[in-house]
Amino acid sequence: MTHDASINDSSTTNHLGNPTSPAHDPSVFASLVHDAQALDPELRDLRREIHRHPEIGLDLPLTQASIITRLNKLEGLEISTGTRQSSVTAVLRGAAPYQGERPVVLLRGDMDALPVTEETGLDFSSEIDGAMHACGHDLHVAGLYGAARLLHARRDQLTADVIFMFQPGEEAYHGARYMVEDGVLQAAGRTVDQAYGLHVFSMLHDNGVFLSRPGTLMAGCEEIFVTVHGAGGHGSIPHLAKDPVPVAAEIIVALQSLVTRGYNVFDPVVATVGRLESGTAGNVIPDTATMDISLRLFSPANKEKLIKDVVRLVEGIASAHGLHASYSLAPDYPVTVNNDVEHRFAQDTITSLFGAEAFQELEHPLTGSEDFSHVLNEVPGAYLLLGAKIGDSTETNHSPRADFDEAVLPRAAAALAALALTRPAWQDPAVHP
Repeated sequence: MTHDASINDSSTTNHLGNPTSPAHDPSVFASLVHDAQALDPELRDLRREIHRHPEIGLDLPLTQASIITRLNKLEGLEISTGTRQSSVTAVLRGAAPYQGERPVVLLRGDMDALPVTEETGLDFSSEIDGAMHACGHDLHVAGLYGAARLLHARRDQLTADVIFMFQPGEEAYHGARYMVEDGVLQAAGRTVDQAYGLHVFSMLHDNGVFLSRPGTLMAGCEEIFVTVHGAGGHGSIPHLAKDPVPVAAEIIVALQSLVTRGYNVFDPVVATVGRLESGTAGNVIPDTATMDISLRLFSPANKEKLIKDVVRLVEGIASAHGLHASYSLAPDYPVTVNNDVEHRFAQDTITSLFGAEAFQELEHPLTGSEDFSHVLNEVPGAYLLLGAKIGDSTETNHSPRADFDEAVLPRAAAALAALALTRPAWQDPAVHP
């Protein structure tokens, strides 16, 4: 690691005597990119180790051990683990002079896999039946570890305290919510000032290019589990039974009219029935029909209205046919909303690191959901996407054939490190042109 550049070079100071600068120091960034590239073999090795041993959900003992083994080599890191999940939280204290309350920046990487059987044919494919890192979280772990390495080597330049949030259970297990509840945002002794994370994509986006947007970046997700209760009977005499199946079918069709006729086309919602189950035989009218409804929305304001509307529709249609319906709600994924200032900072940082062509602003939000939203609900920050496409691959994240270009790992590490290293000294060009 090199230490020949200082973040304080060419800076002015504020009223507290701390460095401020509207522009990033090119020599600092050149050093970060150079040193991140030197870490490439180690980052690939960590990624492949985790990829071979994917773990699902909140209990990830092998992944946790791999991370802790490496972090323990970085002297002075304050490392803790979760009590109800296999999380790892590490705090690096900045050693650069700073008057007043030292800023706190959080960097996050999720580390769980998916219940998918791998079909990539890679020589480091999953060795665990029915589990695969099909969403790139193995790269997220390696990138965050790389950022820890880069920042640890620059403690004398680091004005912030940095929290490294290695999170299990992103894939529908609400790991970020649990870590927030357990105090990750206060791990450095006071609440985080800014938080950043990134996600790789196996297709859709250009390789090595970062993408984001101010405001809503990814949809919120609500899940409603509905049961239509009828009365079973013989299929030949349906008038003597109360058939829940056509009622369930009517609900499904009505949902599509609800979301297209009840919501502004410029603030849309999406309703998908991904599971419908009923009955045991073609000539038997069942007692119940059950369905799982996934709802996506792009503004927090629509959440309460949408749930009320769906419940009213479900109960109303069931009642109209002389049946009744019950429902339950899963814990939600809030809308992922980037703070406008932090988005500008992230864009400025990425373009200063890699050039203007390395950052693209998304025109529209993504319909996928992300539980980093639980962090961004509490503190200002930004979430970035990173293209990791191999060739002309058409395999999406979550595919059993999804693969990701490991060459983006140094970029991920350098970007995360730069966000934490330079945020305390950055001035918003919208305020200080």
